[in-house]
Amino acid sequence: MASASHDEELVPENTSGYVLSQPKQSLAEYQQMDAGDESLQRYKESLGLLGGKDLSDPNDPRVCIILSLTMDSPGRPPVTIDLSQPGSEATLKEKPFRIKEDSKFAMTVTFKVQHEILTGLHYVQTIKRKGIPIPPKLDEMIGSFAPNTDKNPIYKKTFQDETAPSGFLFRGKYDATSCFIDDDKKTHLKFEWSFEIAKEW
Repeated sequence: MASASHDEELVPENTSGYVLSQPKQSLAEYQQMDAGDESLQRYKESLGLLGGKDLSDPNDPRVCIILSLTMDSPGRPPVTIDLSQPGSEATLKEKPFRIKEDSKFAMTVTFKVQHEILTGLHYVQTIKRKGIPIPPKLDEMIGSFAPNTDKNPIYKKTFQDETAPSGFLFRGKYDATSCFIDDDKKTHLKFEWSFEIAKEW
């Protein structure tokens, strides 16, 4: 069980300038908004609410399903962490993947939304080495999304580019904790994983 202080590390910051243009409502209420109101139509379009067959699974209560995290770096094939099945994240910490020092890389998350509007989804990541936190905490705003439809079956978000540290002192194993959490502070997925900074891939 994670400590309270550890959980607090994974709470997202308030995103400056990020506000919903409409109060949060149920999916049915969004769909019944006045079709003649142009501003409401634009808002509904930004959430992906204008058509398509809802793909929500009535047997799966999850609202946000994280399918995968992929690391892309020039000069090597993408490395993908499959998170699609419940519990699939349980063994990630035991299988660290390697990152070449001083290499540039970017992470891409693939996910789907079902049952209701998801507002203010964040990706928060903390890193430790030998138990010591390595700042800064990564906090990426992903956005707000309607349930996926057959016209738009999945969502993808690529985060900002990062550069791995280099030099003898930075080589070695690191432990990361990642969390997908929304504006209501509901955690949709939290998992621990490991990576190694090495001289070569």
